[in-house]
Amino acid sequence: MEVYTRPYDERFPQVCLDEKSKQLVGEVREPLAARPGRAARYDYEYEREGTANLFIVCEPLVGWRHISVTERRTKIDWAHCVKDLVDLHYPEAERVVLVMDNLNTHTPAALYEAFVPAEARRIARKLEIHYTPKHGSWLNMAEIELSVLARQCLNQRIPDQQTLAEEVGAWEQERNAAESSIEWRFTSTDARIKLKYLYPEIVEEPPYDPNLP
Repeated sequence: MEVYTRPYDERFPQVCLDEKSKQLVGEVREPLAARPGRAARYDYEYEREGTANLFIVCEPLVGWRHISVTERRTKIDWAHCVKDLVDLHYPEAERVVLVMDNLNTHTPAALYEAFVPAEARRIARKLEIHYTPKHGSWLNMAEIELSVLARQCLNQRIPDQQTLAEEVGAWEQERNAAESSIEWRFTSTDARIKLKYLYPEIVEEPPYDPNLP
């Protein structure tokens, strides 16, 4: 919560990262296009074409996001996503403040599995990582972006990875052009009320009395 209250600083961009799986689905029969007086029609049957993974990185303070489509979401895939974040999207930043959940693939150790030690260390030194609490991934603003993506883009049959990349690319371009941002209103004070059971209880001790044993 404290990270989200920091003022904007281009030297230390605040970026949220998350991922989502998308089932690829092909048509069994050619859909009937819409025409005056009749909506488009799709057969209820479909063919499973496997799945693809979507990595999303977003900077809520400036209304920017980017989506990478991959076959899987392994440590290696995550490492390459982070390398692109550092080298392609924020090459001038002193350090990227990265918020994400504590999935076992989201670790600096993954960088050392994907790259030679010197390169892995270079990338890791450009990151200031903040993990959301266990069972608290909803505190990651990237989940809000994924929810919007699901409603506006992924709620259709997409047959292959190439089409998926084109669809999410068009969505990304339109949303970035509009500089659509997130108004985050959940504060540390709210958390101490709503998530009271997660915080330790502070018990005040009585004042010291030297006459007591």
